Amino acid sequence: MNRSTTDTARYSSVAIAFHWTIAALVIANLVIGIGHDGIPALRKLMGAHKAIGITVLALTAARVAWRLAHRPPPLPAGTPAWERGAAHASHWTLYLLMIAMPLTGWAMVSGPEATRPLSWFGLFNVPLLPIGSGAADAGHSAHGVLGWVMLALVVLHIAAALRHHLVLRDHVFQRMAPALRR
Repeated sequence: MNRSTTDTARYSSVAIAFHWTIAALVIANLVIGIGHDGIPALRKLMGAHKAIGITVLALTAARVAWRLAHRPPPLPAGTPAWERGAAHASHWTLYLLMIAMPLTGWAMVSGPEATRPLSWFGLFNVPLLPIGSGAADAGHSAHGVLGWVMLALVVLHIAAALRHHLVLRDHVFQRMAPALRR
């Protein structure tokens, strides 16, 4: 593939829709999840936080299936090997976190002490996982730690995208931006 083709290749519209939908949901959940202890108004959104988490889990499963069946556009020619490796590692770690975060949250609310059902935006109840209190406690501990790891990786991902767009001035950001075309 020549340089002009790799520099202008874009993700599919389906991949772009998955990316930005999941990104918005993850950022909303990070704000609610990390901020709910310090900002009382966010505590009222914990039901939505749980429903968003289940939505992220379902969308991520679909996104990973799509990604496995559809190759992403290649990085620009001349991208250093370390940067390619870092990009691939961070993307797959984000996929892993987008699965692990909702699963640990689901485990956290599924313990035997669960006092109310897990509602998906009031439309239906999501079945609780058949786990004991030890697994629920482990889910709680992991969920908190993974939330901070997710926040760090999201910030790194945004910084890398802005670096490509504003500093390197290559077309990496444009490949995923719905409105930016060359």
